[in-house]
Amino acid sequence: MTFLDMLARAERQNASMLCVGLDPEPTKFPDRIKGDSNKIYDFCAAIVDATADLVNSFKPQIAYFAAHRAEGQLERLMEHMRRVAPHVPIILDAKRGDIGSTAEQYAIEAFERYGADAVTLSPFMGWDSVAPYLKYHGKGAFLLCRTSNPGGDDLQNQRLASVDGQPLLYEHVARLAQGPWNLNGQLGLVVGATYPKEIERVRELAPTVPLLIPGVGAQGGDAVATVKAGLRVSGGETTGPIIVNSSRAILYASKGDDFADAARRVALQTRETLQAAKAH
Repeated sequence: MTFLDMLARAERQNASMLCVGLDPEPTKFPDRIKGDSNKIYDFCAAIVDATADLVNSFKPQIAYFAAHRAEGQLERLMEHMRRVAPHVPIILDAKRGDIGSTAEQYAIEAFERYGADAVTLSPFMGWDSVAPYLKYHGKGAFLLCRTSNPGGDDLQNQRLASVDGQPLLYEHVARLAQGPWNLNGQLGLVVGATYPKEIERVRELAPTVPLLIPGVGAQGGDAVATVKAGLRVSGGETTGPIIVNSSRAILYASKGDDFADAARRVALQTRETLQAAKAH
């Protein structure tokens, strides 16, 4: 199955638009294992087990593993997710962006070493930095477009000189992802939940590509506004899917031994909020 097939199946089977971001930070772990980087796999696997039937995807952030020399634990976690939730796609949040020959190596890392179904990329270095990932049939690639961090304005909101007027940089990225760069229908876009008006603009320019939307939960993004701005449905079928990511609010819902149960409760509540917004 392609990434898009897996995403559609998980959305239907789990009735969900929720993505759980796996950003393990040992200093925030439950008290019993707090500060122990050797427990990264155990912590994340417990979160996966508790939420696997509530999500349309998982999104491990590679830096949180690499910083603690825990790449081996990430490999184990990827295998665990495949076993317990084979229908749920995995997005490796790596935000890679480099010249073609180096991008080929990063693509091997994402898709062959870790076995991810999709990866996040920076499009700043242009088409040749994206193309190597699209050689992997059926894999997805999400381009940073209008991100939720405050500094996103520094570049993404700058106007370009163009024959089509003066589009903002993020608008140009959205057009590329919907059009000439999306040769095999593999591209998606990263847009922050903290900017619902920009999500709506991105969706106008890229009506069918999947949107990965971080920023709901701890970053303050409005779940209802996010769904209304980004989701597109026609005839009962999703024609413009969204993947709404929540990380810290779910991962660190409790400091006690009940952390996995607490994570499930928050994930369930978030999923229900998103589904309710879909009905309006």
